Amino acid sequence: MLEKLKLVEDRYAEMAERAAQPDFYADAQAAAKLLREQKELEPIITAYRSYCKADQESAELRQMLDGPLEPEFRELCQSEYTALKAQMESLEQELKILLLPKDPNDDRNVIMEIRAGVGGEESALFAHSLYRMYTMYAERKGYQVELLNVSETELGGFKEVTLNLSGFGAYSRLKFESGVHRVQRVPETESGGRVHTSTATVAVLPEMDEASVEIRPEDIKMDVYRASGAGGQHVNKTSSAVRLTHLPTGTVVACQEERSQVQNRQKAMNMLASILYQAEQERIQSAFSAERKSQVGTGMRNERIRTYNYPQGRVTDHRIGLTLYQLDAVLNGDLDLLIDPLITADQAEKLQKSENEKG
Repeated sequence: MLEKLKLVEDRYAEMAERAAQPDFYADAQAAAKLLREQKELEPIITAYRSYCKADQESAELRQMLDGPLEPEFRELCQSEYTALKAQMESLEQELKILLLPKDPNDDRNVIMEIRAGVGGEESALFAHSLYRMYTMYAERKGYQVELLNVSETELGGFKEVTLNLSGFGAYSRLKFESGVHRVQRVPETESGGRVHTSTATVAVLPEMDEASVEIRPEDIKMDVYRASGAGGQHVNKTSSAVRLTHLPTGTVVACQEERSQVQNRQKAMNMLASILYQAEQERIQSAFSAERKSQVGTGMRNERIRTYNYPQGRVTDHRIGLTLYQLDAVLNGDLDLLIDPLITADQAEKLQKSENEKG
């Protein structure tokens, strides 16, 4: 591992030297790519240099401890030596995680689709609660939120809603949200005070553009229609909303939130590219292991990943067995309470797999 890290440090030094050249920004695209790679390597380099420094200091202390020392000074050196060894163990574990293969889509923006599931109107209201939770989380993280398509119910719920969340690393944080979300609460429409169980599904896709996925024009059927909902008088006068059907797969996407038909078509094409990309990735993964067990972050829609219990004020993530009695905080956008443990569990699983393969 240390040999590999030395090569990474050499590469980092080369990039720093290149970035200092006067003509560095002559090719803006190449410069942006190099700076992005440099930023990705920074945490590894920081941890590696801290490890090397601790290793050198511990070697010097070990040499001192092997010689004659006053009792009090020996005790002080021994204490510092023990602390440095513990620091090195911690840094070594951190470096193992940092060197794990990275999901190539982690830095991408997200297309999120929330749909009402089982439970009628209550499931639609729950879908709206999830939409609110994710938009509040996006605000906390500094992500830009763009509504792409929405179908509302009379009581203010969502049959379905599609949104784009833009920000560096958005997919790396939100990819664990894919699956079935379950709510247990007394519905606003329930007069008897009984707790009902309803569900909503969340799909999280890395945003892809048309260039990322091959889509033949002859495979696309486009329908235009008048947008519904808020938007002003143009809603009833122009057919600006766009619905695209991918004929080979039957995949349908729609976008109606822009005033321009051209803009709606472009956004719909990106949504379609993202869905087709995800479907192809799932096909490839299932080909490796058709009977693979559910894992953190697999994103299968038939997984019940989380339960939100209102009477008890708790939220439970079933994939890692985590229960928190902080439901209000989570629903108000403090999702890192769940996402951080999910990422840690995912890293631990990958690390265990990596070590088993080496063994």
